[in-house]
Amino acid sequence: MITALSLPAWAGERPGAISGYVRDASGIPQMGAVVEIAGSAARSLTVFTDGAGFYSAADLLPGLYSVKVSAPSFLPALREKVGLNPGSSVRLNITLNTLLNAMRVGPLRGTEDDDDWKWTLRSVANRPVLRVFDDPASAEQQDHDLKGSLSFLAGSEAEGYGSGSDMSTGFSVERSIFSASRVGLSGNVGYGDGLPAAVLRGIYSHLLPDGSGPSVALTVRRFAPSDPNLHYAALQAMALAAGDDFTVGDVLEFKFGSELQTIQFLGRVTAFRPYGSLDVHASPNTLVEYSYATSLPNTRDEKGFDSAPADLSEADPRVSLVNFATRLERAHHQELNVSRRMGKNNLQVAVFTDRVDNTALLGTGTVTAAGGFLLPDVYSGTFSYAGDTLNTQGLRVVLARKFSSDLTATLDYAYGGVLDLTKPDVEIQDAQQWISTQRRHALAAKFKGTVPRTHTSWIASYRWVNGPALTPVDMFNASPGQSDPFLNLFIRQPVPSLGFLPTHMEALIDLRNLLAQGYVPVVGQDGQTVYLVQSARSVRAGLAISF
Repeated sequence: MITALSLPAWAGERPGAISGYVRDASGIPQMGAVVEIAGSAARSLTVFTDGAGFYSAADLLPGLYSVKVSAPSFLPALREKVGLNPGSSVRLNITLNTLLNAMRVGPLRGTEDDDDWKWTLRSVANRPVLRVFDDPASAEQQDHDLKGSLSFLAGSEAEGYGSGSDMSTGFSVERSIFSASRVGLSGNVGYGDGLPAAVLRGIYSHLLPDGSGPSVALTVRRFAPSDPNLHYAALQAMALAAGDDFTVGDVLEFKFGSELQTIQFLGRVTAFRPYGSLDVHASPNTLVEYSYATSLPNTRDEKGFDSAPADLSEADPRVSLVNFATRLERAHHQELNVSRRMGKNNLQVAVFTDRVDNTALLGTGTVTAAGGFLLPDVYSGTFSYAGDTLNTQGLRVVLARKFSSDLTATLDYAYGGVLDLTKPDVEIQDAQQWISTQRRHALAAKFKGTVPRTHTSWIASYRWVNGPALTPVDMFNASPGQSDPFLNLFIRQPVPSLGFLPTHMEALIDLRNLLAQGYVPVVGQDGQTVYLVQSARSVRAGLAISF
């Protein structure tokens, strides 16, 4: 049932209505969300969503409105300049995000409105921002708003295929301060053989009156000693990131920032990683974007939950060893893409150029650091190997179709360069001289959706490559067509929680490269076969609790 405090319509003006659905980043309807609709002359009303996440506000005077949506465990979302003509009805769907979805300070934008996709128009009129109304009571409530989450994940033994039997505990806490500012603290501690690995991150963001949102974040990582040949040296990394974004009218949008990384491991290495993008809204359904990045994208935002282990297999900094000296991967990516929305279909065409120096290749199998050219990771059962420079140009075509609010399909074609071995069955200490850039085609199909009755969120994908490769084709792909190599499946299932606790619980299953494809064999130090891979098979599952 929907309840509302209605506003009287003035005589002579036909009233209108604003309605829509409120969902989370996974598409799950949010019942009981508070929807505040404010217009000019201090006119406002409040409605609540029903069991399907639907809200409706009728008998509204023509004019411009602001719509704010808030719900427990989510950041508030605001849509401004919602125009309502006499006698018209406006459909406005809102997607709510947690802090983990929204606190991106890297080179990629965060999760967008599910109906607008990742590439569509993000002008002042339609993008969700962290802002509250100029209402003292509301501001006071937000200043004391405290949210958090706790997760427990474990990986199963995979018999040398790259998934260690590790456990990890993750947490996040965020709080609103001074209405337009937020602070957050998140971390992950992994336990395996030896001392635990840990990641800790703090972030502060502030929303300015002009709509820009500067932010600053500090990330600290520590990985335990991985091999006695390294004299039990622990890898310690610190990163300081800052970013901002602003718009010029409803036509141009700028995003820019940088991250300063310093790594202490057998010496000290420092890297400066800037990024930036310029979006031009050529028409209501056409977007032209230029972007520059120096770090690989975080591909886990789409899942609405970061299930990555606290190890070196899926996290920056990407490092390798050469003669017991640390080599830090350095990348430069430039891309120009054009996106077009055509009804329920979305099309993107992109051209890009990549240069990656000191490429850190991923391997699986039992190795040691003896010789000073391999960096084992005891947590994930993988190792890093110093590859050659990747220098390539390529193109990408993405076609996405939304069949319903519960099902979306995406096709992604890419053509570009990868690193590959030109000679089979070489010894790993000699493999680098046989690694070079080769051209490859890649085709990916991805389906994502939600089971209506059980609210189960799922993402299934398969990415095919027309030949062996040590790195993915289009490794900086941040479009909705992006997927991990080969067969992958991710499931989020809400589970009943204790009635007397204000918590939301979900069971998580994350399967990557389930069939263990794309493994390129090389001869290890002891004569046994080890593998260089694009993506190691990984099986992880656990429980997430948010409050």
